[in-house]
Amino acid sequence: MSDKNLTNINQKVERLEGYEGPGFLATTLDKAVGLARKNSLWPLPFATSCCGIEFMATMASHYDLARFGSERLSFSPRQADMLMVMGTIAKKMGPVLRQVYEQMAEPKWVLSVGACASSGGIFDTYSVLQGIDRIIPVDVYVPGCPPRPEQILEGVMKIQELVHNESLRRRNSPEYAELMASYGIK
Repeated sequence: MSDKNLTNINQKVERLEGYEGPGFLATTLDKAVGLARKNSLWPLPFATSCCGIEFMATMASHYDLARFGSERLSFSPRQADMLMVMGTIAKKMGPVLRQVYEQMAEPKWVLSVGACASSGGIFDTYSVLQGIDRIIPVDVYVPGCPPRPEQILEGVMKIQELVHNESLRRRNSPEYAELMASYGIK
């Protein structure tokens, strides 16, 4: 590699803010943990419809979600920290989705992908949940029917931004406890 290429790569590497010297970096624990969490999200896909197919394309080689540190899909709620809900959620699946959310360890984030998961989509019927935010809190919404893989990637990047900037104390705050209580989650 030429020196010019190495310079370009070094400019693109994210740097922590802090006091830097030869061979060391002093920064806050919040920033160091935020950077580590941001680049190691383990998503749990809860895909039911056509949005799930778009998610599969997002995981494939052309879009490659692994570039963002989300290479390892977790199909166990206890090993995941990002719940990706994609597609139509029937009211009968609501309790299952809520149980999956409750089984996830803190900290956890939720990405609602597509019109159906976000608002019920075109299915304004008695059997379809009109948005998953009626049963679990949602951090980022990805619009579309179905959304393109680029939109899903942008949603993941928004989650990464939230993760990176979140204080370690946020989950212990009275505001967070109040949010969880509004959903009936302890």
